[in-house]
Amino acid sequence: MAYLLLALAITAEVIGTSLLKASDGFTRLWPTVGLVACYLAAFGLLALVVRDVPVGVAYAIWSGLGTAAIMAVGAAFLGEPLSVTKVVGAGLVIAGVVVLNLGGGTH
Repeated sequence: MAYLLLALAITAEVIGTSLLKASDGFTRLWPTVGLVACYLAAFGLLALVVRDVPVGVAYAIWSGLGTAAIMAVGAAFLGEPLSVTKVVGAGLVIAGVVVLNLGGGTH
């Protein structure tokens, strides 16, 4: 159940992030309301997830999948160009976040 909630949290965060451009710097009401609602839902769900999943694991999955998903949404729906360099860079970010959150950041 926790991983289903995590998937919903990631989805809400990606939708909220996608609405940032439409909010036009928070000057457009409905996209701004939508993004705030999505972010509140995302963090509320994430708070429930970390009851059962270690926060490092939850955050590694959240940030890695969220990064990949928002890059795909940007390319597919927001007209953002996708290049090999961007894909490799995003892959490195995802790999780094996973390593840091799953044990690479220990003292």
